[in-house]
Parts: sequence; C-alpha cells; structure tokens
Amino acid sequence: MQVTISGKAAGVITAPPSKSMAHRAVLAAALANGTSRIDNLEWSADVKATLQAAQDFGAAVVVGENWVEITGTGLPAAPSAPVDCGESGSTLRFLIPILAQTAKPVTLIGHGRLPQRPQQVYTELFAEQNLTFRQTEQGVELCGPLAGGEYTLRGDVSSQFISGLLFALPLAGQDSTIHILPPFESRSYVELTLQTLEQFGVAVKWKDQNTLFVAGNQQYQPKNVSVEGDWSNGAFPAVLGALTGTVQLNGLDENTRQGDAVIFEILKQCGTNILTNEQKNVEFCATTRTGIPIDLADCPDLGPILMVLAMFCKGTTRIEHAGRLRIKESDRIEAMAAELKKFGAEVRQLDSETVEIDGCIPCQPTQSINSHNDHRVVMACTVAALVAGLTITIQDAQAVQKSWPTFFEAMEQLGVEVKWQDD
Repeated sequence: MQVTISGKAAGVITAPPSKSMAHRAVLAAALANGTSRIDNLEWSADVKATLQAAQDFGAAVVVGENWVEITGTGLPAAPSAPVDCGESGSTLRFLIPILAQTAKPVTLIGHGRLPQRPQQVYTELFAEQNLTFRQTEQGVELCGPLAGGEYTLRGDVSSQFISGLLFALPLAGQDSTIHILPPFESRSYVELTLQTLEQFGVAVKWKDQNTLFVAGNQQYQPKNVSVEGDWSNGAFPAVLGALTGTVQLNGLDENTRQGDAVIFEILKQCGTNILTNEQKNVEFCATTRTGIPIDLADCPDLGPILMVLAMFCKGTTRIEHAGRLRIKESDRIEAMAAELKKFGAEVRQLDSETVEIDGCIPCQPTQSINSHNDHRVVMACTVAALVAGLTITIQDAQAVQKSWPTFFEAMEQLGVEVKWQDD
C-alpha cells in the first residue's frame, strides 16, 4: 500500500519497545525450562517471526495484547517443517546455532533479501567441524550440533553471528571460548545479548576485551522481563524533534546498553540542545545545526535517519564505516541516495564505506518515494518530509510492519495527516 503524509508534527511520542531486546528475550525464554512472561512488546513482523520460530522448536506460547508467556523445555527440538524467518536477519542468524544443537537436519527459509544476506561466518564454522551447512536460494539447510571449544570470529562483520553462538554454546557439552578479531564493531549488540543471558541465568564472562568464555552444560532459567524502549526506532522521532523543536520523546532509558543511544550525542554535537522536563519527557531545542563526521561502526541502523539529519545541517556531513548498510533490507546507501535526491539533496558515495551529504533546502518531490521494501527508508523519508513541511507519497509503506507497525498511528497522534491507498 501507499501512504500520503502531510502537515506538521507536534506533541509527545513514546518510543516503541526494543526489537533487538524482544528477539533476545523470546529466544532465551523459549530455551528456559519453565514459564517466562515478557511485557512491553510491539508485534512487529520480525518479532512475530522469532516467536513463531520458538514455537516451531518446542516452546508453548500464550499471547496477550503487548505481552507473551513462553514455556520452554530447556533444549530446542528439531522443527518438523522449515522455519520461516520472514525478513529478519536476527531471527535467522540467532537460530542457526540454536537449532544446530538439535543434531538433526533443519531448514530455515526467508523472504526479500534475507536469503541472499551473507552467512560466510557460519559456512566456515560448520565446515571446520565437518557439519552440514548450505545456503540456498530460499534460506539455509544445516545439521549440527556445534561442539564446545575454541571459536574465532571477525569483529568487523555482523555481531549477529557472535550472538547466535552465545545463545547456543551454553547448551553444548563442554566449555567454549570465543575469540573476536579486531576491529570489534557493533560491540553494543553483543552486550545486549549478554544482558539477556544474565537475566535468564546463563553465565558468560569476558576474559579480555575481545575474548568471551562460555561454560557448557548450562540451563536457561525462566524469568519475567519487560522490554525497554527502542533507541534504534526512537532515533526517528528524536531527529524529528531536534529539527523542529515541536516533538518531545519519552520511553527511552539513558542507562541502556543499546549502541543506538549515541543518537543523542550525535544530535548534541550537531548543535541540538537536549533536556528532560518535569514530566520526564525529552525536549529538543531546534537550533542551527552543523554537519559533523559520524562513525557508524557501532550503530549501523542509524544510517538512514542520520542521512536525513545531514540534509538539514549546514556544511557537509561525512558518514564513515557505512558499508554494512548495503546488506540490509535494501542497499540503504543506494536507497537513501535515490530518495533524498528527490528532495534535492546530494549524497556522494566516496567508496563502499563512506558517504558525504551537503546541507540543502529540501524541495517538493515530483515523484513518489520508493520504500525499497525497507522500514527504515520509509521512516527516514517521513521525517524528512515533516521537517521540510512537504507532502509526500510513499510506495509500499507497509514495510514499517517489520519493526514499528504503529509508526504511522504514532505520527497521527502528533497531528500528521496520514492517508492510505492501494498501490
């Protein structure tokens, strides 16, 4: 479906629950021997995929409006049919080591660009243990189990591979050590996994800055948890507030381990004043902003909205270590360059990892915006239009279902006019 948005945004918005933390909590609960309750959930397509996968490998699930009770059996059972991971990279990469522990053939499938996303790390790890692992046009076929022992992984590829091993290796019959080769990027996502494991009674220790020790023969313990607010998606209303001064934000924990919490520091460096009012809402003072160098190594999901921010900053914004944006739901560098060009912005791709954007006065797009089937492209372009006071139409805007299905309802609560039509 396509959506047309217009008007100005003003008011208070609550950040949605963290998708990253929800994935982790659901899987840990499904691996526990007993019943856990997870509160403050947003039923995004990605989280639904992980929850269905948990059921596929043996967990019993009771779903409420924004909560779920999960009764695990302690160890995953081999699914009787292919496990559908939707378009969720976290679901697929977390499940591969977990389901390998069933020691039986398992098939995982995906949609969109997911089956083409790189799995070379797992290809090599499975090959080292003479185990079956094959990437297909539909997904992945594998057979484990992955044994405990010594593992060495590059730190400059997706942290999802490290997190997947961290979920699975506590179930192995012997201790394991994970060596992470520097540079270690997206460390914060590994910290989120360690936080979840600790909540569910699983012990993993840092031996040094790049080495993790995982004891084998551990058992996940049931736990009741509440999912914290999502800094990745909260960055969209944060930038909207910073650029307009009319939007306030709540629902985010400034003591979080989420790496995308760096959005506040980036906004401050650009010249935005940020304070918390008596109602504990975060207020943003719209000021003259200046382009700065930005490093995406630990916060790649911020890429699209930071490219929008750059459009409204004086001078040039240089974004480095952006290469991982090319293997998301879309090639986010190409996608954002194409869509921001419709607003009159220039995005220069200096190399595969580096982007420059000059500040500009956005103009009314003469074409509709293409979502590229990417939720973050949809939300970023929405913010760009609202800040500039422009009316835009976005094709295939239902892509927001992937991470924040109520995004446009939240925009309506801020006074934005939202009209849906069939494409």
